[in-house]
Amino acid sequence: MAARKRPRLGPVDMGEVEVGDKHGGEEEKEREERDNGEEKGEKRRHVAALVLARGGSKGIPLKNIKMLAGVPLVGWVLRAAQDARMFDSVWVSTDHDEIEKVARAWGAQVHRRSPEVSRDSSSSLDTIQEFARLNPEVDVICNIQATSPCLHPFHMKEALEKITLLGYDSVFSVVRRHQFRWQEAKQDTNGVTSPLNMNPSKRPRRQDWDGELCENGSFYFATRDLIMNQGVLQGGKIGYYEMLPEYSVDIDVDIDWPVAEQRVLRFGYFGHEKPEEVQLMFCLVSGCLTDGQTIVSGSKGEMVHMNTKDLTGLRILRREGVEVVLLVSNEDMSKTLSDKLAKRTGCDVMQVGAEPLDDVQKWRKEKGLDWKLVAFMGFDEPDVECLKLAGLSAAPQDAPAVAVNAAKYTCHARGGQGAVREFVEHILLLKKKAMAQVEQDRIHRKHF
Repeated sequence: MAARKRPRLGPVDMGEVEVGDKHGGEEEKEREERDNGEEKGEKRRHVAALVLARGGSKGIPLKNIKMLAGVPLVGWVLRAAQDARMFDSVWVSTDHDEIEKVARAWGAQVHRRSPEVSRDSSSSLDTIQEFARLNPEVDVICNIQATSPCLHPFHMKEALEKITLLGYDSVFSVVRRHQFRWQEAKQDTNGVTSPLNMNPSKRPRRQDWDGELCENGSFYFATRDLIMNQGVLQGGKIGYYEMLPEYSVDIDVDIDWPVAEQRVLRFGYFGHEKPEEVQLMFCLVSGCLTDGQTIVSGSKGEMVHMNTKDLTGLRILRREGVEVVLLVSNEDMSKTLSDKLAKRTGCDVMQVGAEPLDDVQKWRKEKGLDWKLVAFMGFDEPDVECLKLAGLSAAPQDAPAVAVNAAKYTCHARGGQGAVREFVEHILLLKKKAMAQVEQDRIHRKHF
């Protein structure tokens, strides 16, 4: 991936740096002291997550809301921040209307930043200080980078506890690198270089070297006092939180995108839902299984176009034990054509009214299934509530924005051109991930 650009954080106060967690009894004592303080009426600190998402990205236009593995880039960190359940508020700071719409669709509040802190020359610290001035109730600001899509709730929870429980003033994320660094050869050195962190005559093996801790830019947490009164994000009692390399992903230029997409599919956070339990999928026919067109012949016969990849995807899903119900409306398809569709696909076909939610709810309740066990693929405004309620939901690439913003996954493919197959593969991928995690948890329980 391309070399990472660090955020301009302002000057760094190299205060007291501590890294180790406190053990058992000491940490429990501090937790009890905090709880006792709250019982005595001491003010509980307001902790806010803040994602900076300016609209003027130079490397990738509107990078922060570009789809990555079916989710807007900023959506990955917003979902993880909300599911961490450690923040009193979750914000996106932006200067762009479309980013604001996506942020609100993903449940964030919006700080509409001023032009003064939206310039190319503006630092992250400038924007964070403006946010702090406008939100005086916030005591701890957790700046989370939108370009870190493999961030998980446990990363933020464990890092934040260093501030809330262990008394740190600032905590930032790092990754361990095993890279030998060399001095840049300046003109006045005649091209001669020298090692910066090793002795070439005693070049260590990777397994014999601890490596070095490098900022990975995923997040910077700091107290309000540090940000406003000292003008830094790293200062006071400083701690770091080490993340494993597989979670350390950043995106600056186009060439980073496909690499990041593969990484996030394997190591990204997909939410609290348990996709391995999905038992029922509703799929809108018009706009999802077809391209939305109905061809009427001279003999008043009807025809619709369906992609064989999509039909194969439905068969695969049914073989995995997932019931599939295709949704059609009287306006889009006649009863005769609906019957032919049911015969061709082997799926139940349900006629729905102007509000699909009413019919879908009835079917779901008859099956006795919770929404988290349901997948839904829709296309337009009438499908929005179902897209929001379903445990897994998707919209084709060409769906209107109102559906895309409500869906948990947005396909690369258009309706009738492989979008259904893509969503099926997404469901099965999450199922495999969940099964692997269950197996990993079983192994851990067995050994400890």
